[in-house]
Amino acid sequence: MGTADSLPRLAILASGSGSNMQAIVDACNDGTIPARITVVGSNRPGAGVLERAHRAGIPQVILDHRDYATRDAFDRAMLAELEPHAPDLVILAGFMRILTPLFIASFRGRLLNIHPSLLPKYPGLKSHARALAAGDREHGATVHFVTEELDGGPPVLQASVSVMPEDNADTLAAKVLELEHRIYPQAIAWWVTGRLRLTAGEVTLDGKKMPETGIPYAQCKT
Repeated sequence: MGTADSLPRLAILASGSGSNMQAIVDACNDGTIPARITVVGSNRPGAGVLERAHRAGIPQVILDHRDYATRDAFDRAMLAELEPHAPDLVILAGFMRILTPLFIASFRGRLLNIHPSLLPKYPGLKSHARALAAGDREHGATVHFVTEELDGGPPVLQASVSVMPEDNADTLAAKVLELEHRIYPQAIAWWVTGRLRLTAGEVTLDGKKMPETGIPYAQCKT
């Protein structure tokens, strides 16, 4: 592992409590992810993720989206705030904003998201309730590259959990969140070590094209 200054630089954008951000911090600290987090940004002042970042000694950027007339104006402001931190990879960890093509193009192939469903099922909000309403027996989470299509970028890694008869949206969300904390650090580690890439719309791991739904976590090798 190189010195801190030579490690790949990560930026994390989040809107909520920051549990996925914490999993990434922990993985950086124990060497699972050989990288350093240079900034955490949020569109919600007072979001729990900011306190987590403060405790970890990570600089924070707070831009309240309500202060901007358009999505484009907000995204331009966020890009300007991220620029001095020079992130190699931008990680969306519960960032509740639909990004504009301008932002996505600025980090194409260097922008990851995690979504609480087995994509392409249930893009967008309320994925747990929708899985229950459909009577699904399996549900889960997907790490994917971000493109202009909402939750439609190429998947990288998926993990699934059985849906039990007694599950409701809250219990299912809790089970899926545990999966997220496992698979997101794995996918990030692949990227920062050069194993994972998005080129011309095609995802490769170790130079081999990935399946259209990514790799099942149960089958992946670290």
